[in-house]
Amino acid sequence: MRPILMKGHERPLTFLKYNRDGDLLFSCAKDHTPTVWFADNGERLGTYRGHNGAVWCCDVSRDSSRLITGSADQTAMLWDVQTGAQLHTFTFDSPARSVDFSVGDKLAVITTDPFMGLTSAIHIKNISKDPSEQMSESVLVLKGPQGRINRAVWGPLNKTIISAGEDAVIRIWDAETGKVLKESDKEIGHKKGITSLQKSVDGSHFITGSLDKSAKLWDIRSLTLIKNYTTERPVNAVTMSPLLNHVVLGGGQDASAVTTTDHRAGKFEAKFYDKILTEEIGGVKGHFGPINALAFNPDGKSFASGGEDGYVRLHHFDQDYFNIRI
Repeated sequence: MRPILMKGHERPLTFLKYNRDGDLLFSCAKDHTPTVWFADNGERLGTYRGHNGAVWCCDVSRDSSRLITGSADQTAMLWDVQTGAQLHTFTFDSPARSVDFSVGDKLAVITTDPFMGLTSAIHIKNISKDPSEQMSESVLVLKGPQGRINRAVWGPLNKTIISAGEDAVIRIWDAETGKVLKESDKEIGHKKGITSLQKSVDGSHFITGSLDKSAKLWDIRSLTLIKNYTTERPVNAVTMSPLLNHVVLGGGQDASAVTTTDHRAGKFEAKFYDKILTEEIGGVKGHFGPINALAFNPDGKSFASGGEDGYVRLHHFDQDYFNIRI
């Protein structure tokens, strides 16, 4: 399995997202320009220019026509995927951290950071089919949790929103009323901040990665803990295979701690775990810095990782991978 090295970013990667067809890969980094690549051969298709801050997150609509990005320049932008044109800019009073389209792409959830005395918030926006009719007003704003919300995604049938962040608590909010319906149990939940959250393909469960060196699998409706995966390093990124029962964890120390530790070439690896048995089944090395972003191709035959080193590494699995038996 030879990785394809995709060098297009000058700063650390923050987020990776495949479109639903699995032919395009979108990458966000701290260098202001989200980039789109061919997911097959790693060729760079183009960039989306307009942000003037680190881009933390992106999402692409089901038909691959619209891209939404959230940035530290206190905006979230809607783009035309094909032309790279800016269609709309949502402005906030603090950096936009996470973005997620609802099923049907008529709504988007955007989270904003605590900033200058403001608390973190979750904003729900209407997304118009026609960009000229796009409004900036929020349908609903949810406030409450202390600390930064690192990720918020839509629950089943767009009825709920699942959020997770620095306070290590996962919350399920009612998307209509804005009330908190459930909170994860502090006893069984994460002990440190949650860095990433990813839903399963069927939307029945989700996985969270945390600085407490573990990842946890949760039921999306009842918020019961299903599985726990432990590792030796803080987890910055998690993803699940849509094809096999595999969970991938990526991480590494915080950038500030890297200089104080042994630096062997490319020792930062994406670790594969058996989803059911929670045992480690292998790893893919290669990054020269912590892994900040992971994404599986919707067909389950390849995955991409983005690191603090500014590289996106695209891995197409060999046949051996599909024959792994524990």
